[in-house]
Amino acid sequence: MKGFKRIFLGVFMGLLAGWGLLTFVTPWLGTATFTVMGDECAPQQALIFFQPDPYYNLDEQVCQHFAEGLAEHGFRIALYSLAEAPDPLPPADLLVFCANTYNWAPDRRLTAFIQQLELTDQPTVALTVGAGSTDRAERVLHHRLRKQGAQVIATQAFWLMRPNDESRMGESNVVVARDMARNLGKAVGERGVGLGSQVLR
Repeated sequence: MKGFKRIFLGVFMGLLAGWGLLTFVTPWLGTATFTVMGDECAPQQALIFFQPDPYYNLDEQVCQHFAEGLAEHGFRIALYSLAEAPDPLPPADLLVFCANTYNWAPDRRLTAFIQQLELTDQPTVALTVGAGSTDRAERVLHHRLRKQGAQVIATQAFWLMRPNDESRMGESNVVVARDMARNLGKAVGERGVGLGSQVLR
């Protein structure tokens, strides 16, 4: 019985340590990056922010392909990891926030960053990335943006393990996610910003 208790306690402590790492350490890791895309004379400016996942870079790939879609419709895009985010933010027609999901919630560093911003009537897009269970993280991210006054004009989740499109089951989830992100960028770029309560999904 004592041996069983020791095994149980060891497993429990391991799970607790893993949870703590995932919750309090991982969201603050990741490589600082900054990329500019699109024509420098483009009439519209977009800023994209994300906190890099240190294990998988689906978040960065989603952001880059979303930016490619925007660039096809007259946007100049600056893509920032949070370590490279300017302070204060330069004027922009569109802000995009991409959150990784940890413990069914958007990553803490991104939500803390959002809480420091004044976003009244600012057109924004909310992107959520996760293994497959992102529903609560999407809701929390959307709520945080709305709380800061943002006008959320598009929102979408992208999954690493759960199929992103059940009609494309034979393809890599990452490939499908990139295509979906580019198509969403195109849709936002084509329809423009300032859509009020009309949310693209």
